[in-house]
Amino acid sequence: MVTFVDQVTLHLRAGNGGDGCVSVHREKFKPLAGPDGADGGNGGTISLIADPNTTTLLEYHFHPHRSGGDGGDGAGDFRNGATGADVKLPVPIGTVVKNANGEFIADLLEPGMELVVAEGGMGGKGNAALSSSKRKAPGFALLGVPGWQGDVILELKTVADVALVGYPSAGKSSLIASMSAARPKIADYPFTTLHPNLGVVQAEQTRYVIADVPGLIEGASEGKGLGLQFLRHVERCSALLHVIDCATLEPQRDPITDLDKILHELKEYQVPEGELPLTERPQLIALNKADVPDARELAEFVKPELEARGYRVFIVSAASHEGLRELNFALAQLVEQERKTKAAIAPVRPRITLMQSRRDESKFTVTKENSHEGEFFRILGVKPERWVAQTQFGNDEAVGYLGDRLFKIGIEEALFKAGAVAGSTVVIGPGQGVLFDWEPSIASAGELIGGRRGEDIRIDQNPRRTTNDRREAYKERMDRKAEIRAEMEKERKAGIWSKPSDFKPENPVVASPYEDRSEASEQED
Repeated sequence: MVTFVDQVTLHLRAGNGGDGCVSVHREKFKPLAGPDGADGGNGGTISLIADPNTTTLLEYHFHPHRSGGDGGDGAGDFRNGATGADVKLPVPIGTVVKNANGEFIADLLEPGMELVVAEGGMGGKGNAALSSSKRKAPGFALLGVPGWQGDVILELKTVADVALVGYPSAGKSSLIASMSAARPKIADYPFTTLHPNLGVVQAEQTRYVIADVPGLIEGASEGKGLGLQFLRHVERCSALLHVIDCATLEPQRDPITDLDKILHELKEYQVPEGELPLTERPQLIALNKADVPDARELAEFVKPELEARGYRVFIVSAASHEGLRELNFALAQLVEQERKTKAAIAPVRPRITLMQSRRDESKFTVTKENSHEGEFFRILGVKPERWVAQTQFGNDEAVGYLGDRLFKIGIEEALFKAGAVAGSTVVIGPGQGVLFDWEPSIASAGELIGGRRGEDIRIDQNPRRTTNDRREAYKERMDRKAEIRAEMEKERKAGIWSKPSDFKPENPVVASPYEDRSEASEQED
């Protein structure tokens, strides 16, 4: 059965925002008293909190799916929707948070440090909030925004001051059991320790934590044994204590060779950027199992050579507790120095952070892309994407409101500059997004419309004539009458006709069957 887990993948879904409400207040003698649709509630967020009482990620290994509460929908009579329940997940101190691609997000090093990993969706506004002096009673509301959804990787790196490293069965678990109250599993076969063990050690006024890491073998940095899986727990440690087995009976092994191989594996291990390499950290050597006569003789033989390399060497025995007091004070002194050094240069860590980086909501991009169906224009930005998600596309008034919002932030002007024309395909959002055929509004298309300055051929002109129009029409009518009189006088003088009844115009007017026949008969007589 799994008892220790130091790496899990969480599948998170923050709460969705509630929809706004469309409602009109009604009461006696006031059938239409104005809009009273309330806003929807915000969705619940999911956050991680560094908890000193949590020591493993085992809970998330069995239950990796976590969801925040959805926000309630708004209602009439100005009743806002309920806010979705937030979810707070306790994690061990020293948990590293990464995104689904393995990129570093945050490091929860301090107790109580909180990281919001999934932000809840925003609730939609009701028609009461959307009303204005120009829009007295909106017949639409905004939908709630979906919450963040995705995967997060949690990686536990033990927070300890000193790490015990060495070959399997070197006596590391026995040593931590002798120096602290920890009770790790101890047996006479390799790889007894399958997960890190922590122990708290007191040396006068100094208290520090030591970590027992599973044994390392040659090739651990390449994935052999359990070393590569647990070497990340050593990254947090300020100092390293090499526990060397001086009583081993394995061939081709001796304290000097074991130390060189362990140092090689530590050197090959790649620590995160900005961290001090493992081999450059303070190191002590403990020649263990001195209670065995042959082991003591070997330890005394190699001690001068190790000290010549610049190491402080202690001959100890976890069984008889020989040399543990001196080793304890030496480690405490080393830890105290490292703490003072880090305190002087360590930056102030933020207590609360957000995983989703805050993008500038006023910015957006318009790019021209090509697909198998032809070219289209893609719009990416915080506001356009959120507004599209809030729009009820089955409501014409809501679609018009979306067009007004996009126009105000300069979307249409940016589309013109990118080369879009009326009827161009536009996609808002990543991936499939929301696709529509673009029809420019009047103001943004003004500079591209033909015609004289100040005129718009798409707008019907005012049918009411001005004074100048009436004066011009009167002059044209008078000139036409004068031409007709002159023509009639010319024909009369030429003898073509002598009385009005003899004048026959080129285009005679057909008499209506309803005209009075008496006048026609008098003219014939």
